[in-house]
Formats: sequence, C-alpha cells, structure tokens
Amino acid sequence: MNELQNFNFNGNQLRTVLIDNEPFFVGKDAAAAIGYSNTRKAIRDHVKGKYLREARIVTPSGVQTVTVISEPGLYQLAGESKLPSAEPFQDWVYEEVLPTIRKHGAYMTNEVIEKTLTSPDFIIQLATKLKDEQEARLELEKENSQLSLDLAEANKKLPFLEWALQTKGLVTPTIIAKKYGKTAIWLNNWLHKQGVQFKQGKCWVLYKKYDDKGYSDTIFSPTDIDHLHPSMKWTVKGMKFIYELLKENGYLPISEQGEDSKAS
Repeated sequence: MNELQNFNFNGNQLRTVLIDNEPFFVGKDAAAAIGYSNTRKAIRDHVKGKYLREARIVTPSGVQTVTVISEPGLYQLAGESKLPSAEPFQDWVYEEVLPTIRKHGAYMTNEVIEKTLTSPDFIIQLATKLKDEQEARLELEKENSQLSLDLAEANKKLPFLEWALQTKGLVTPTIIAKKYGKTAIWLNNWLHKQGVQFKQGKCWVLYKKYDDKGYSDTIFSPTDIDHLHPSMKWTVKGMKFIYELLKENGYLPISEQGEDSKAS
C-alpha cells in the first residue's frame, strides 16, 4: 500500500506517492490541476506508457487502484498543454514540490505540519519513515556508484541531450534553465546577449537568423475572453541548439558539471 501526500494547486487536489523513493503523481489529479476537462484522454494522448504505472492507494471510499505518473510523464502532460495554467503548474512542481519532497521525503503541507506539532506519535512515525528512506537511498547510491563511474568513463551519452530527445512536445525556458541550476530570466537574458532572441512586447522572439530553423514555437493562451497571451516554447531541436551554444561558452547542465564548469 502506498502512503499518499496531499497538497493543493490553485484549489485543485494533487496527490503524490513515493515509489522506490521516486515521486509519482495521481494522473487524474495532475490532469485536472493543469486544466484538462477529459483527464483520461489527456493522459492517454500525452504521456508515454513507460511513465505510467498502477498504484493502490487509500481513498475515502476505500482502497483503489489508480494510474500514477512519474516526473518525466508529468512534464509531458503539462508541456503539451496550451492551457494558461500549464506553465505555472510546471514551475510550481519544479520549484516547490519536488525540492521539498527530495529534501524531506515528504511534502510538508499545513496538515502535516500541524500533526508534527500536536501528535508525538506522528512525529515518531514521520522520523522513522524518513530514517528508513534515507538508509534505503544511501544503499541504492552505493549500488549505483560503480555503474555511474563506468557510464561517465565510457561517455556513451550526454545526459541532457538524452533527456531532450526523450522529451515530447514543447518545453518552457524555465525547465531548460533548471537543468543548469539557473532561472528562466537568466537564460532568456543570456540568449538575448548572444543575439539569439529579442523581446517583442511581453514575448521573446527569435532573430531572423534563427527564426526558420524549427527551434521554437509561439503558443497563444487565453487570458480572458478577448485576449490571448503569447509565449515562446522550445522544440527538441531548439533544446539541442541551446545546449551546444551554452557548452561553447563554458556552461554545462548540472548532470555534466565538473570542476571546470562555470558557476555563474
């Protein structure tokens, strides 16, 4: 049985479970939070099967088997959406939820915080769970350390490009920047300084030199009945271009950084 962590995105319930120390999101909740009206169809159309699995969870009506989505699958589900809430949802998951889960082994909602302050038994239970997860994580790290060294030494693939090639749909600057430990503001300004893009109104646009190379697409999202908000998102080809340009200037993704990579 998988223990749920419940939290909230703009009034929408989002339940998550840790499976093998990795966060999985209840698919129906995630699709609804993004704004899809037909959640089942959205998951079927946008998420690859390898990022889906079944999990048994406890609900008010009893134990149920539900479809859960891994982290890469969640980004596929949000990345292909043209709904205005999709990008804020991705940013929220990236910047708040996942770092908290990985740091503490749990998402510290107000309910969880209140329990830790009022229930000694809950504190003991939570501490025991965190200790067990930390020990399991350390053991897994030991088992994988030699494999990681072998892969790095062989240099068979570039982690960022591998991720980019597996990405389905368009990706926001925020997600790309996170791979480098940066912000979307930093990345957009840096690309502007390199003569790649300029700002037209509130939207970044590629210079003519790069405009016809299939690097990006402009998505129009409704802000109200009479207005559409444009935003530029990057294709797989565009992500490869950004990777190569950053690498030429000494910037590497976190997964590839060594002692000689730039820190700022």
